Amino acid sequence: MSLKKTDLAKNLALKINGRMKAAGVPGRFAQGAGEVIDRREQRRRDAAAGLVPFACKLPAELVKQINDRAAAHEGGVNGVVAELLRDALA
Repeated sequence: MSLKKTDLAKNLALKINGRMKAAGVPGRFAQGAGEVIDRREQRRRDAAAGLVPFACKLPAELVKQINDRAAAHEGGVNGVVAELLRDALA
């Protein structure tokens, strides 16, 4: 059974779209972005630094206070939480 001309064009378009999605972003478009690493590489770097993911549920007011402090802190939210936990456990 042969395909119609429109079906052939549609299949070709799907192939092209698939190739475009699979291809990476050319370097020239991301020149100013610095180094972009994927999640797996970020997990490896965190593990090498001795960092462990830790999730918990906190009240919204407390999260707002942490985010306000993190805006001025060089380590961001992770640094603020680590500092606060160190102080509290000491």
